[in-house]
Amino acid sequence: MTKVQKKFKRKETKYIVDKETFALFAEDLKSYMVADDFATSTITNIYFDNANFDMIQDSLAKKNGREKIRMRVYDSQPSDQSEAFLEIKKKEEGIGYKFRLTSTPESVMNYMLNDEADSTIIDAKVLEEMEDLRQRYGTIVPMMYIYYDRVSFKGIEDKKIRLTIDQNLLYRDYAVDVNEGKFGRDLLDPSKVIMEIKVPGELPTWLAELLDKYGIEKQSFSKYGNAYKLSHNLIGG
Repeated sequence: MTKVQKKFKRKETKYIVDKETFALFAEDLKSYMVADDFATSTITNIYFDNANFDMIQDSLAKKNGREKIRMRVYDSQPSDQSEAFLEIKKKEEGIGYKFRLTSTPESVMNYMLNDEADSTIIDAKVLEEMEDLRQRYGTIVPMMYIYYDRVSFKGIEDKKIRLTIDQNLLYRDYAVDVNEGKFGRDLLDPSKVIMEIKVPGELPTWLAELLDKYGIEKQSFSKYGNAYKLSHNLIGG
């Protein structure tokens, strides 16, 4: 397993941008940001919830810590033994927190479904958060598959400034297993991308000015939240 950061604290803002606008924005961005060490990736997510989707409903209603539990795999063709991250995301006073451990899909699923932890399921903070969520929501199981392609950038002067572009988003609320393959319904208009900016503090002036130049405005977009609403016919799609 590779060594990874286990805890994150940062401000995250999302923007829905059409591809033509982003192409222009990206040209200006070259003066300030470069491709990340792992610039391109395919991301498979399995989101966990109880059978009534109470966790995502609470998150959309901004209740509790707006928690989400997911397993993330970066392999283009995931298997039971791929490297997988079990992550818990929460938000408090506008600041996003993420706690994660590194394991395999097989071990994560065994822990989530049977509460059996092997030698990879040992991060104390993740286990503590999971116990709290199980007490609040009861039995937590795989409920949503979400896939997308990502391109990542980092600041030239300040590498803590990160920017990601997600596209080709798919979701499904059946066959929620990484081994079932890449398929589903469009989560976003294919002519658009999700741009997310992650900074430890306020946006740098140059970045705020670029956003203003292209009329790119912050928008709220929860991938899991929108997948839940689409699958329940709560919004058009």
